[in-house]
Amino acid sequence: MSIPTRRDAVENRAGILDAATAAIGHDPRASIDTIARRAGLSRRALYGHFDDRNAIVREVIAAGAARFNAIADDVDDADSRVALARLASELWREAAHVQAAAALALDDAHLPETSAALAPLRRRIDAIVRRGQEAEELRTDLPAPTLARLLEETGRMVVSRVDAESSTARSIAVCAVLGMAGLSWTEARGILAQHPELEAQA
Repeated sequence: MSIPTRRDAVENRAGILDAATAAIGHDPRASIDTIARRAGLSRRALYGHFDDRNAIVREVIAAGAARFNAIADDVDDADSRVALARLASELWREAAHVQAAAALALDDAHLPETSAALAPLRRRIDAIVRRGQEAEELRTDLPAPTLARLLEETGRMVVSRVDAESSTARSIAVCAVLGMAGLSWTEARGILAQHPELEAQA
């Protein structure tokens, strides 16, 4: 029979993850000492919850993936173009607050585990693409799995390269994804004009 985890231990672990997300969001190379200071714990206390820095990073990635998956689950626009625009917009808003942490999760070193954690999001993108191709709303010159992967890579590039502080960052993210999906710049801007909430600053 397992012993229930004490409430303060659960709260300390959550606090460490919050601190790690903030620290890595500011500096992807943030050390264990930096994370411990942000959490208000000693290095020794932190090691009571996690074996090493990589274990913390893995949990930060898993928590971020869960938030991304929840966002994808909430996107239900009938028009696939609007659905992709909303997905890109909301994912960017989430990632922009911790851009360095998001970029770290998407770098080559962590991509396999991130990819596995984001399986629900990937399935959602694939479903939107298939529906959009069937309705001839999205480009049909590529198979759905290929286009879905290209959309993922476009999102990855945006998170890694676009300045989160820019007032146009959110619209850039949306237009980049829609452009890869086969829409012209004018068409992408038209969708943003019809749905201004998709480019409003967070």
